[in-house]
Amino acid sequence: MALMQKISAGLLRQVRPMLSIQQQASRNISFNLTDDQKEIQESSRKFTEEEIIPKAPHYDETGEYPWDIFRKAFDMGLMNTTIPQEYGGIGLSLLEACLVLEEIGYGCTGISTALGGNSLAESPVILAGSHELKQKYLGRMTEELLVAAYGVTEPGAGSDVASTRTNSRKVGDEYVINGGKMWITNCGHANWFFVFTRSDPDPKCPANKAFTAFVVDADSPGVTVGRKEWNMGQRASDTRGVTFDDVVVPASNVVGEPGGGFKVAMKCFDKTRPTVGAMSLGLARRALDEASKYSIERKTMGKPIFMHQAVNFMLAEMATRYELAKLAVWRSCADYDEGRRNTYYASIGKLYGAEAANKNASDAVQVFGGNGYNKDYPVEKLMRDAKIFQIYEGTDQIQKLIIGREHMTKYL
Repeated sequence: MALMQKISAGLLRQVRPMLSIQQQASRNISFNLTDDQKEIQESSRKFTEEEIIPKAPHYDETGEYPWDIFRKAFDMGLMNTTIPQEYGGIGLSLLEACLVLEEIGYGCTGISTALGGNSLAESPVILAGSHELKQKYLGRMTEELLVAAYGVTEPGAGSDVASTRTNSRKVGDEYVINGGKMWITNCGHANWFFVFTRSDPDPKCPANKAFTAFVVDADSPGVTVGRKEWNMGQRASDTRGVTFDDVVVPASNVVGEPGGGFKVAMKCFDKTRPTVGAMSLGLARRALDEASKYSIERKTMGKPIFMHQAVNFMLAEMATRYELAKLAVWRSCADYDEGRRNTYYASIGKLYGAEAANKNASDAVQVFGGNGYNKDYPVEKLMRDAKIFQIYEGTDQIQKLIIGREHMTKYL
């Protein structure tokens, strides 16, 4: 025993200096936010409590675009959060951006989806755009209140991005785009679009060479925006189709390399899926909070319903889902911010965040009973808003394909 203690003590003396060096070079395993991150979280939470929660029912009812909220969010620096400082932004990390979106999503995921739509459109430009393209299009987003749109999904190409039919052909120093996109967030109010096109008509051309991405000004001749879609939930988010009829775009508006659009789109998912996961966290936590508060107020059989084991177990499961989903989303953010490939955790966070949001919303309605099925109570909206998290930015089934593929690479 004494020998083992001496060996252990000697080993610790060797390891501790190594740990100190490693800790200086990389992140400790810690779930504590920095003071700056806490301030970002608290200011976003305060904004949500004062500006979003009181107004969310109005936007859900009318489907109006929340410009008044966006003006205040823009002034507070809660929009375009990941644009680098070089281009006028505040350059938040992905984790910090997700802290903002969770809080906004707590108030209304329709508003957070519309607000986050800017970052979705900006991400490919940040990741692959030229310096000039960034200056022109990211710079304008920080100078005045504008929104942008990410145009990839089509009527016949959602999960199967490689089936995109919107096409582009080069004519001299320009490109001509024809086709249409569908279910595009911010479409009716966008200043510009990120547009994913097929640039090689040969069906045998590999995906990593067949597609080219562009920034397209919304006021370009030939761009036609469709009607606002009236969706089940998230009605504050403006969702429409858009068509491109011989739209001429300069070659300088190519994002990345000609033919390299597929790589750009796929790379963006590692950044954008955690943000969707963060918004779903907001909804999952809101459902938990609403159900918990109601379970104290509502009494049956002479006591608050949270004191009934059946209800208490539901609340426990809701809390567990939220906490586990947050771990996955934060892990995906940490890996991304430290330059590690985060595809595996980005999909896990997106998948489980969507599940937590949907199941928590459903359970919240159950806790509310008949009141939960009524529009006068907040959980009815949460249940409608939650479903889209299992569909957009890659369906649950696509996330499972990715997770399974990434998992098996460890063994092959």
